Amino acid sequence: MPLALLALAIGAFGIGTTEFVIMGLLPEVASDYGVSIPTAGFLVTGYALGVMFGAPLMTVLGTKVSRKRMLMLLMGLFIVGNLLSALAPAFSVMLVGRVVASLAHGAFFGIGSVVAADLVAPQKRAGAIAMMFTGLTVANVVGVPLGTLVGQSVGWRVTFALVAALGVVGLAGVAKLVPDVPRAEGVRLRHELAAFKNAQVLLAMAMTVLGFGGVFAAITYIAPMMTHVAGFADGSVTWLLVLFGLGMVGGNLVGGRFADRALMPLLYVSLGALAVVLALFTLTAHNKIASAVTIVLIGALGFATVPPLQKRVLDHAHGAPTLASAVNIGAFNLGNALSAWLGGVVIAAGFGYTAPNWVGAVLAGAALVLAFLSAALERRDVASRPGSAGAAPAEPQAVAHH
Repeated sequence: MPLALLALAIGAFGIGTTEFVIMGLLPEVASDYGVSIPTAGFLVTGYALGVMFGAPLMTVLGTKVSRKRMLMLLMGLFIVGNLLSALAPAFSVMLVGRVVASLAHGAFFGIGSVVAADLVAPQKRAGAIAMMFTGLTVANVVGVPLGTLVGQSVGWRVTFALVAALGVVGLAGVAKLVPDVPRAEGVRLRHELAAFKNAQVLLAMAMTVLGFGGVFAAITYIAPMMTHVAGFADGSVTWLLVLFGLGMVGGNLVGGRFADRALMPLLYVSLGALAVVLALFTLTAHNKIASAVTIVLIGALGFATVPPLQKRVLDHAHGAPTLASAVNIGAFNLGNALSAWLGGVVIAAGFGYTAPNWVGAVLAGAALVLAFLSAALERRDVASRPGSAGAAPAEPQAVAHH
């Protein structure tokens, strides 16, 4: 794997840390600014919305510059946002800082996925994408717990200053290691938008929303579920989230390995198993050991879908993949927001803290249905092509090895 992937992974590590570390520091931030915990929660919501809207916006703005230069500009934006959060004199200013940092998120992963895929041979594209996303998954194992510990020990402002420093390292890595490939000639915004006319691109994005929605329906409410149902102490939630992060790392690497060999079968297995495990979580959540194992499996199965879905978007938007790739990153956050809301609805309706697991199972099951529909449409399209009788379905850009 090219060394440039390390630079992308470092940037992803910083972005993953800043996205999730705020969840463990909300009490400290709320106390410092004299606001309620729900009000401080807008720092999470604002970031998610910034990712959703910033992904296409920043990608469109970056169509006039090379991908390397855009990645550097995005890391600069990330640094500014985190410094603003670290130094914010008022809550409103910190909220602005969070939104500024979030604008870099979707476009960095979207453009970074295209760059990572272009750095390697066609049969290694999913593995390269997974390597970049390893930075995001490792952030949940190392960056978030350490950031939370630092924030609780010496102040949350120090955490965000350190995250900004990570951004500087990522920026330097991109500047030094990522090749400056000229912008593709003849690719205009209309070509990028044309990718959204492709049903397979839209189906892959819908699978992203529903599949990841299934994961975060459960994980969003992991703290009350584990303390009130499983009987864990409040302090145990941190290491349970580390277990989830370890599962994410493993699932991402496995997904990257097998997506280049059998993309659709991998999606069938991971989404189907995710639906089953989430349904079983309503039972295993009552036992400490069983719930801990289940949390690892949810992380692994959920992130096993990331490389294949991102690669599928790139393959079917092969003429102009940058915008579609970035929007698919926004789809992850849309899934997070949707599932968190639905999980809150069923808890508020009195169905208990394990009810979001059923929501997650239904969402993952719906994603599996879309995977079968996507494959069926692909087979139909291949069969309808002249001279394709008996031919096996193949994805664009000579990727028949899936």
